[in-house]
Amino acid sequence: MRLKKQVCLVTGGGSGIGKAAAVIMGAEGARVAVLSRTEDEVKQTAEEIRAAGGEAIHICADISKADDMERAVREVISAFGQLDVVFANAGINGVWGPIEELEPEEWDKTIAINLRGTFLTIKYAVPHLKKRGGSIIVTASINGTRVFSNSGATAYASTKAAQVAMVKMLALELAEHKIRVNVVCPGAIETEIQDNTDDSGVEGLGVPVEFPEGWHPLRGDAGKADQIARVVVFLASHDADHITGTEMYIDGGESLLGING
Repeated sequence: MRLKKQVCLVTGGGSGIGKAAAVIMGAEGARVAVLSRTEDEVKQTAEEIRAAGGEAIHICADISKADDMERAVREVISAFGQLDVVFANAGINGVWGPIEELEPEEWDKTIAINLRGTFLTIKYAVPHLKKRGGSIIVTASINGTRVFSNSGATAYASTKAAQVAMVKMLALELAEHKIRVNVVCPGAIETEIQDNTDDSGVEGLGVPVEFPEGWHPLRGDAGKADQIARVVVFLASHDADHITGTEMYIDGGESLLGING
């Protein structure tokens, strides 16, 4: 019960990494606020946590909208009276394609959700975290941080690089308040995010790189959401109380090859 009596807010908690983290947090004793734009999914996650004996609420909100996130944090405090852990996980792959074909509105949407959304999530949570100390974990990626061979992913990779910079800035800014800020950088993971990716314009753009036994040296295939979730729970817990400003690559060695998928 590493998170007993802790209150955790998980964005993008309706599926994939966010859902896996929320479920494990609940099993570890946390009271969990699960947030997503898709109410049916996030409601189901909260119900699974409660069915397993945990405490959870679901919140429907758009992380890119300030009013939504301010309201969401108020709902967490109203339900649980405190906030200890924020997992800023929600994000999109967006549109991937040649830079000259990427429309400004497509760029703006990716920036709004991945980067502005992370900013707003943290902004409205921090005043409450400062009261007790706590942990912030952000989901970035190996793209834009270690891997640059996914040509066409310029908007996505830019947001992921910026998230890592944000984490390191905030790790120092918030250290005096005993708030730790870290970032996980997954490689290819079996989640639904690829289903929402428009990469129709990237054929022929990539730089070919091959590994003789698959594209993950450690396993040979994509990772699982719960492999990321277990690291998130570690970073949320007191077991990681001397870790801040750190990015953790969870990719089976994939990024050491400089490829992804």
